[in-house]
Amino acid sequence: MPKYADYISRIEIDALWSGKKHIVWELSPRVNILSGINGVGKSTILNKVVKSVNTNGDIINHLLKGVHITPMPEDATHIRFDIIRTLDSPVLDLETMAHVDTRILSALDFQLYHLQRKYLDYQVNIGNRIIAELQLGNAEAAQHLSLKKKRFQDIVDELFEDTGKKIVRTENEIRFSQIGETLVPYQLSSGEKQMLAILLTVLVEDDQPYVLFMDEPEVSLHIEWQKRLIDLCLELNPQVQIILTTHSPAVIMNGWVDAVTEVTDITL
Repeated sequence: MPKYADYISRIEIDALWSGKKHIVWELSPRVNILSGINGVGKSTILNKVVKSVNTNGDIINHLLKGVHITPMPEDATHIRFDIIRTLDSPVLDLETMAHVDTRILSALDFQLYHLQRKYLDYQVNIGNRIIAELQLGNAEAAQHLSLKKKRFQDIVDELFEDTGKKIVRTENEIRFSQIGETLVPYQLSSGEKQMLAILLTVLVEDDQPYVLFMDEPEVSLHIEWQKRLIDLCLELNPQVQIILTTHSPAVIMNGWVDAVTEVTDITL
């Protein structure tokens, strides 16, 4: 059985660019914010770390030259992770996507498509656990299991309140009602898609230890959403380790100043 890491405790990069800039970054188990001016290497650091992990999202891979990840515990062989990127680029192969869903036109749409599938699996798993608790006569425990999904729905409704969008709670897939119309996630604005993708990514991990990389996720988000971003992620999964790059002061306004690391501070 693979042993999963609780979080990443240290990142080392031998050479950020052409043999220069050795990076050593000691990480907190929960929130890590990388800051610095344009071109200093924030996204490069994140990209190198993500590429050093097996593409199936599990296996820690130390074979990539120049990158070493130290998990906690150190004998862990696997890690759960995902990455949220800023750019909502067009999908290049529309013909292939048409066989999946003709409404998928961008990278965020494609990410939301996969998250919808994970959301369905998440609900099945929760439902099975609720049934098991009820069979044991644990009604209170069964009710508790449904609270996180409800909290997710309440958060999204609250965030989208100004546009009148509400999650349709009678459907298993995510749909929204707005002034009598039903909308799918692909019809949301870029900022709404981005926030929904982040919250779904955290939720469907179902309170498991998990590393969420975010590369300047705030670019398309309303400033009030930026302020709440970290707190909402931790509320939906207290076991998540957040590693993000940002230019925005708003992201750290809710008490996360001490979680900020400048690229120059970890460069040797």
